[in-house]
Amino acid sequence: MPRRTPTVTRDQVAPEHQAAYDEITAIRGRPPTVGPTSVMINSPEMAVRANRLSEYLGEQSTLSEKVRRLAGLIGARSMDCQFVWNAHCAAGRRAGLGDDLVDALRDKKPLPVLSLEDAAVVNYGMELTSNNQVSQDTFQAAIGVLGAQGLTEFTTFMGYYRMLALNANAFTIDLPDDMTEPVLPV
Repeated sequence: MPRRTPTVTRDQVAPEHQAAYDEITAIRGRPPTVGPTSVMINSPEMAVRANRLSEYLGEQSTLSEKVRRLAGLIGARSMDCQFVWNAHCAAGRRAGLGDDLVDALRDKKPLPVLSLEDAAVVNYGMELTSNNQVSQDTFQAAIGVLGAQGLTEFTTFMGYYRMLALNANAFTIDLPDDMTEPVLPV
């Protein structure tokens, strides 16, 4: 399905929002012409605020790269978002997520045997994105692994990627030509 709205360029942004467009470009290191930010730039001030959160999560989070990528994959898969899944899958594998875990998430199959720590985090993410809440036991296991700050950041990461997935899915953002992963079975 083709993208539902055209990509907005700086020239098309109202003069009072060009500073926001420029800030997005600076945060991202490129104009917002691909990905969910290319949709969110339709509301430049909102896009700036969302990208500030992304900047914090990416640069100042206490979480390891592996756990951050896991949050992205769980968030993307929970929304069946091809774009966000593809954006995080290969990086997640490089960060230490096992192929068996990534493939199980992708295919919605039973999870492989995981360490107690990994299982606590994965179970928390899966339960939260499936039920919109978690049991006390699941919460306690996850907070025991990540701590309060880490669990808050993990939860926010998943929510952030779900927000991106909503925009990618609604506006039908194209997958990149250099996809590294197979399309999600949906």
